[in-house]
Amino acid sequence: MTTTPALLIRAAAVTALAVAAGPLHAQPVDREDNRWPASVRYMENPGSAPSWAGAGPFVFSQPVNEPAGGTARGLRPFWVQLDNARGELRAGYVLYPLLSYRTDGTSFQWSFFELIRRWGRHAGAPAATSTFEENEEFEVFPFWFSRTTADPERNYRALFPIAGTVKNKLTFERLSWVLFPLYVENDRRGATTRYFPWPFLRVTKGAAQGWGVWPLYTQLERPGVSRLQTWLWPLGYHSVRQPTPDDPAGTPPRHDIGALPFYARSTGPGLISEDYLWPFFGYTTRTKPVPYRETRYLWPLFVQARGGDGKLINRWAPFYTHSRSQGVEKHWYAWPLLRHAAWSDRDVARERTQFLYFLYWHEAQRLGRKPDAPVANLTHVWPLVSAWDDGAGRRQWQFPSPLEVFFPGNEKVRLAWSPFFSLARHDQRAPGDQRTALLWNAVTWEKRATEERSEFHLGPLLGVTRQGAEKRVAIGRGLLGWRREADGRWRMFAFDFRAKPETSPLAPR
Repeated sequence: MTTTPALLIRAAAVTALAVAAGPLHAQPVDREDNRWPASVRYMENPGSAPSWAGAGPFVFSQPVNEPAGGTARGLRPFWVQLDNARGELRAGYVLYPLLSYRTDGTSFQWSFFELIRRWGRHAGAPAATSTFEENEEFEVFPFWFSRTTADPERNYRALFPIAGTVKNKLTFERLSWVLFPLYVENDRRGATTRYFPWPFLRVTKGAAQGWGVWPLYTQLERPGVSRLQTWLWPLGYHSVRQPTPDDPAGTPPRHDIGALPFYARSTGPGLISEDYLWPFFGYTTRTKPVPYRETRYLWPLFVQARGGDGKLINRWAPFYTHSRSQGVEKHWYAWPLLRHAAWSDRDVARERTQFLYFLYWHEAQRLGRKPDAPVANLTHVWPLVSAWDDGAGRRQWQFPSPLEVFFPGNEKVRLAWSPFFSLARHDQRAPGDQRTALLWNAVTWEKRATEERSEFHLGPLLGVTRQGAEKRVAIGRGLLGWRREADGRWRMFAFDFRAKPETSPLAPR
């Protein structure tokens, strides 16, 4: 009786003769080298840059669609980096968003959770072409702020709350303090306001004049522009804003007065607005630049409004709301359960439907509001699935998908975190051209109808590749297998691991 080792030796010999009898290039060529879980290499097209993943979703390298091409690689989620087409580092992320680094080759920026940040230029970089590019900034928010440039007027250093100055920062033109809140100085539009201490005692000088003992009484006047008085802020106030030089001659000033919560009134050119038991009951009437009328009952629950520019509000919250303003039309049903919005973004018509904001989220996009144009659809059923269809044959879906609905368009989240939840992923590049992967590429199958080609991999255990009439079935990546030639005959092989062309980036080395 023949022993099992003898059978294997005989099979290997027969396979060697079969391989010698047929040229190697006649074999169906694998575009995937699946050694899961150690590594999986995949090449979308012959000669293209391959994608590579190891240890499930942790280690990876893949091409990215940058303007000039590039590669993303790293050890998720601890380190992810982006290189340009020349292999130069352009961005890196450690446990994003904990630590981020970006560079364009001449300047750089890094941040620690957006609280500790630095901007600067690399040593030896070419001379800056603008004052902005000269910036050397360092922040430890909210304690330390500094900027160094070639222009001394733009430089500053500040240690909060001890002492310092910041310029054109945090919405302030210039802000200084000493032992905050004991002394604060704020420059705005030619006026300087000093607080000692903030916000209780204030004095304003320069282009505006005023003083205040907050919240008891304050007054501020910018001659020819505006005047403001408050009593027991925010309960009582009177504001006057003069017409601008662009307004027609004889335009009256705007007045805003209030004795909250009993009464508030605003009047101006073509405008009157009154509130009783603010903010619950009131109305607004405007005659220019376009007519508008709004009535409020138990605001914000019940509001009715009509405008000559198409503006519309029918709000009977929480039961039903319909609004239209500046090209955006919204419907709410049983707020916050169901929301529908439609608007145009440049030349793209968009419609979005949401159930409880993110549990169900769907957006449809059509170019130019053309009825025959392809409709692109993006759908999230949280946390189960996200699906995308461009309307022209490109489709993708992922299961599960707990992050995409919260971080739309955030490529850093997609690279560092989303793959951990990608138990199943499908990508259709065109009808008949698709690839599906399960358990981080443990099981994959691909179909290319235009090439009469398909490929299936069950990790390194089983691979089935078909190209036209030829077919290759490999066990153990070629340890043992069968091959069907173009003439329809099947041949057995063993120890044949050369399923890829020598010129392929996936070829064994």
